[in-house]
Amino acid sequence: MRNETYVLSADEIGQKSGKEKTHFLNDHARRSEKGLGKATGLNEIDFCIVEVAPGDESTEHHKHYHEEECLYILEGQGTARIGADSFDVGPGDFVGFRAGGLAHSLKNTGSRPLRCITVSQRKDHDVSDYPRMGKRLFRNRDLTWNMVDVTVIDRPFGAKT
Repeated sequence: MRNETYVLSADEIGQKSGKEKTHFLNDHARRSEKGLGKATGLNEIDFCIVEVAPGDESTEHHKHYHEEECLYILEGQGTARIGADSFDVGPGDFVGFRAGGLAHSLKNTGSRPLRCITVSQRKDHDVSDYPRMGKRLFRNRDLTWNMVDVTVIDRPFGAKT
């Protein structure tokens, strides 16, 4: 059945309960997420209001090879880790993560919840690296996801077979 909702009012968004998520590779990556994109029938981008408690991360440090992501900080204070660098972020700050770019993560370093808007692509296929874990995830819609240790990959990306 096709979703015919195009508009979500501020009241509807305010009454919507957030979905509690913990990243499958990091017990300290916990967030509450209100997914608004799917509620309006969007299939190719995800638009969420995310809340991260003090001391928690939003996700495990990672990079995507095929999908782009970005975030806009609404409230609170945090640290965006991008590659080996760290950046203090707060209300009004925007951070973009390009496909194939550096690994990234966000941590709430303040004493209040960190609230942000996240936007990301939802492609049928993606490859993600989790450098702190030494893992690579191969994700394919309607197929089993596969995660491998990076050390067992015999050819880097770009190598011809």
